[in-house]
Amino acid sequence: MTHLDHLESQGVYILREAFREFKNLAMLWSIGKDSTVLLWLARKAFFGHVPFPLVHIDTHFKIPEMIAYRDQLAREWHLNMIYGENTEILKSQHTFPDHAISRLECCKLLKSEALKHTLSGEWTRWRMDHATGQYAPDNSREPYTGVIVGVRADEEGSRSKERYFSPRDRENDWDVGDQPPEFWNQFKTDFAPGTHVRIHPLLDWTELNIWEYIERENIPVVPLYFDQGKGERYRSLGCYPCTQPVRSKSRTIREIIEELRSGQFANIAERSGRAQDKDDGGGLETLRRGGYM
Repeated sequence: MTHLDHLESQGVYILREAFREFKNLAMLWSIGKDSTVLLWLARKAFFGHVPFPLVHIDTHFKIPEMIAYRDQLAREWHLNMIYGENTEILKSQHTFPDHAISRLECCKLLKSEALKHTLSGEWTRWRMDHATGQYAPDNSREPYTGVIVGVRADEEGSRSKERYFSPRDRENDWDVGDQPPEFWNQFKTDFAPGTHVRIHPLLDWTELNIWEYIERENIPVVPLYFDQGKGERYRSLGCYPCTQPVRSKSRTIREIIEELRSGQFANIAERSGRAQDKDDGGGLETLRRGGYM
């Protein structure tokens, strides 16, 4: 068994354990390469079908190609696709791109708060109607108490403190110092009533592993990851005011893999182009303690 085979089988095992243990389960899909690999693993784990909704938190400041890719794949794979948003803040234009607040405050309102209230069912969810290919308000307000997320421990410091099954309180707040031990593939899944649980099947994957798996499985990803002739590409995707492309001439997956193995990005953190990370002192722990992905 190769290292990729081991990572894949571990991810499939975690997904099946989560589906068996948690009733109201959802998967967060940020549209990036990691959560798309996670989506691919879910289709493998459940034989081509994803038995839980895919949830995207739409800040309305994502790069347009990302949203087009989301909807195209949702239609092609017939996904139970849902998005949530912070409607009030967007209407009032109380955001960083509108010069009203800081990047970190904007992330908290448009991502953390929107995620919390979308998962709880307190705010409107929009579900794709596959008959029309368009979104309509979702009638279901049932809360999602188990949420599958595509974070990796090597992305940045706070994510290295996660567990495969990581509990949050009723408000989605994360107590970093109170995480269950996980040894020898033994995982705690019996949490107290009211606990919100994040599940992280990709925790031990690296950025290089992700791209090697994308190449092996021929997984479709957003073209923004590749140089389109300008000598730059995105290494990490997010909202366009806070995410910058990197200088790179890589036009293929193989070229990206070589950049990560021995090229210019071999020892450079993936999220180095994310402005909000710098505003948070080089990490995301402040935001993530409050529910950020």
